[in-house]
Amino acid sequence: MKEKSKPRAELTKKNTINLALWTGAWLVTMAISSFGSLFLWEGNSLLSGLAILLNFLVGIGMILANIKHLKGLDELQRKIQLEAMGIALGLAVVAGLAYSSLDQTNLISYNAEISHLVILIGITYFAGVLIGTSRYR
Repeated sequence: MKEKSKPRAELTKKNTINLALWTGAWLVTMAISSFGSLFLWEGNSLLSGLAILLNFLVGIGMILANIKHLKGLDELQRKIQLEAMGIALGLAVVAGLAYSSLDQTNLISYNAEISHLVILIGITYFAGVLIGTSRYR
């Protein structure tokens, strides 16, 4: 039985590394597209546009790597991941729209920033994976 699980484990490891590399590349291109115009090319619209396009294309690669990663997981791991993603997506929509409404109605004294929502999504997804993993142990 260990012989059958070994190829799955190797595939999962390979797909996880691939996803990590794509995620790292996306993070680097996000930093370049966000800060490049401030520190590297000072307001050059063409370079900013190219950096954003590169970030978008690498983001597509990251999404495809994530799909490949999910397809390579066993049923239980896939269930845990998809439940965590579903919770994170639902909370992002509900909380994001409420947050935006707070900003639009001036019930908060600052501007609603997308970075706050991204942090909420990340924390929610991480918590969902941890809870799901502990629940199915």
